[in-house]
Amino acid sequence: MSLISIAIKSIRKRLLSSTLTSLSVALGVALMIAVLLANAMVSRTFDLQRIGYDLIVGPKGSELDLVLNTVYRVAPPIENLPWRYYEELKENKNIGVAVPIALGDATEEGQFPILGTTVEYFSVDYVEGKKFKVKGDFPRRQWDAVIGSQVARENNWDVGTEFRMVHAGQDDHVHDERFTIVGILAPTATPNDRTVFVNLEGFFAISGHEKPIQEAIDREMEFFGQTEEQVRAYHAADLAELAAHGDHDHSHDHGDHDHHHHAHATPDLQKEVTAVLIRMKEDPRNQTIALSRAIEFSAKLREGFKAQAVNPIRPMQRLMNNLVGNIRSILLGLTAFIIVVSGIGIFVSIYNSMADRKKEIAIMRALGADRMAVFSIILLEAILLCLLGGLLGIVLGHGLVMIASPVVGSATGLVIDPFLFDPLELILIPVMILLAICVGFMTAYRTDVADNLAS
Repeated sequence: MSLISIAIKSIRKRLLSSTLTSLSVALGVALMIAVLLANAMVSRTFDLQRIGYDLIVGPKGSELDLVLNTVYRVAPPIENLPWRYYEELKENKNIGVAVPIALGDATEEGQFPILGTTVEYFSVDYVEGKKFKVKGDFPRRQWDAVIGSQVARENNWDVGTEFRMVHAGQDDHVHDERFTIVGILAPTATPNDRTVFVNLEGFFAISGHEKPIQEAIDREMEFFGQTEEQVRAYHAADLAELAAHGDHDHSHDHGDHDHHHHAHATPDLQKEVTAVLIRMKEDPRNQTIALSRAIEFSAKLREGFKAQAVNPIRPMQRLMNNLVGNIRSILLGLTAFIIVVSGIGIFVSIYNSMADRKKEIAIMRALGADRMAVFSIILLEAILLCLLGGLLGIVLGHGLVMIASPVVGSATGLVIDPFLFDPLELILIPVMILLAICVGFMTAYRTDVADNLAS
């Protein structure tokens, strides 16, 4: 009979004791895994080193609020930019892609953030080297929508589902217009998973999303530092069309239940965007700095100009260093402490389990079993218990994260990857085996036959 067969028979003979020992190991490992992954989540959630865009251009205000709004979609928009500014910005010869986005509304079901944009949004990697994958198509037509994987899962939506949106900040005001889902994004482990993307023209066409004409004129006067005559001259074609058709009020004929079509497209004068996502053509570092300085210079040069260009990494780095970084340091210290305590607990549990068998070990030695054979059997038992407990602990630890991730996501609005893996996990099983070897040596190899038989 092989030594491993003897070890397995011995474990079966002491099934209750062996089970409790393995369970103790499993709980210790699960606790280590949970703390390690919690620390990794904090780091990964606020890590923008590989974001697909070089700059975010938005209204003047808090840089951090702009990033939290446009990237994480957990803060309300600061203000909006005139569509005319986006049109001017994308003419910059150094800009490769300029993607307009409009935020503020949420879905009627689940309160997931709505992001109005163009199909160009999906042409840029969501992180460097990773492209969007979709089941279906991207939102090419006015009333098309694409949803993130988390939205599809929690709302039980699929391609062909129609939905309505709640007006920004007004839970009791639901828009009549319905968008149709034409695609579902593959999981990205980013805020895109909990976002609903709608065609930007459809977003503009929703009743109440158009800027009243005089307010739009006043806004451009302030933004560009122009007179009313200059603004009206720039938008002469829009104003002429509005005058010909009357004020563009997005009136609908609800009686025929045709909630997808309006008589007229929204004039550029009445359009506005939350921000513009920028990816430079080449030499991103220098071109990004140059564009940021140009926008900052324009803001100083033109009275009333209210735009800023933000490198999304910088405000998040400040947040990490000033707030999250301190929390992360505490979490790292707590992780180290818990790992040490759990390791000691696992060691004591295995040691007590093996130490109770010193008399049995002494009898085996007295009956003629050599020291190495006894040591090998006990060592194999300890290793098997550690391996079983360690593997169960890894499963339990990841199970806890999978259960907690949607809860944390719903409470914070952040996307937590339930399949997150920390490289430090790879050393846990070798450490368990090392502990087993130490325990085996202390209990079997060093057992004094005479003393234990006498006792």
